[in-house]
Amino acid sequence: MKKKTNVGLKIISINRKASFNYFFESVYEAGIVLKGSEIKSIRLGKINIADSYAIERRGEIYLMNSHIPLYKNASYSNHNPTDDRKLLLNKREINKLIGKINREGFTIIPTKIYFKKGKAKIEIAVAKGKKQYDKRQAKKNKDWQRDKARYVRKTS
Repeated sequence: MKKKTNVGLKIISINRKASFNYFFESVYEAGIVLKGSEIKSIRLGKINIADSYAIERRGEIYLMNSHIPLYKNASYSNHNPTDDRKLLLNKREINKLIGKINREGFTIIPTKIYFKKGKAKIEIAVAKGKKQYDKRQAKKNKDWQRDKARYVRKTS
């Protein structure tokens, strides 16, 4: 039987620092409101979400601190690279997110941006920050997995 793959899913940017700095509780997929020059810049693969986060403002979720560089072929209608961008979610999902981030220590972090059937989507996660000793343990496990793979490869 042929294995199904996600046809039409093109990953643009992954936030690698997020999984190192946070524990993820739940993950959501959201649309994102973009201007024409922003979407063209994203299609070129130029977006930085490493230091981004999402907040609740007036009952809506906004992506803060993401950087989409200027599109050089756009003239007067170019965008501000560090604008706040509205995320498109259902009211029920927004209420769940607001309830989760009002608890102690939780925040909303973008994990990746991708195109799904031609539409820009962002994957966000409700996350809790890791302590320093958690990060050390995660690094130790990652190093052990790498060494274990080397040992297995050498013995076979």
